[in-house]
Amino acid sequence: MHMPLEESLEKLKENGLKHTQKRIDLIRLFVDEDRYLSAKNVQKKMDARYPNISFDTIYRNLYTFVDIGILETTELNNEKLFRMSCLHDGHHHHHFICEDCGRSIQLEMCPMDFFEQQLINCQLKSHRFEIFGICDHCVEKNK
Repeated sequence: MHMPLEESLEKLKENGLKHTQKRIDLIRLFVDEDRYLSAKNVQKKMDARYPNISFDTIYRNLYTFVDIGILETTELNNEKLFRMSCLHDGHHHHHFICEDCGRSIQLEMCPMDFFEQQLINCQLKSHRFEIFGICDHCVEKNK
């Protein structure tokens, strides 16, 4: 389950950021979409309500939201993608990410269990594991 809008707005407040309508709508977009989006996708979707919204405004807010834990990011084909953070649930997991639609599927198994056995006497600080491919919805749609 992703961080709801109210929790995200509380994070803005905790970090001294104003609750502007653009920020609220930007967070709501990610809550509603529930998938990875590029900054270009976000700008297109926000442009319907805010014609001529600048790419810089979008980009700056996306990275601010990443910094304070509202959004998380990944990279695919040298492009940053953003989605609602799921780190707040305290439950360790990884993702399969669809290269067509940006949908992510939570993976419960962690491959680090295997690697930790091979890295004896090493101090592991963090890790990240993502699988990229085409989700079942897109496979079916493209048949």
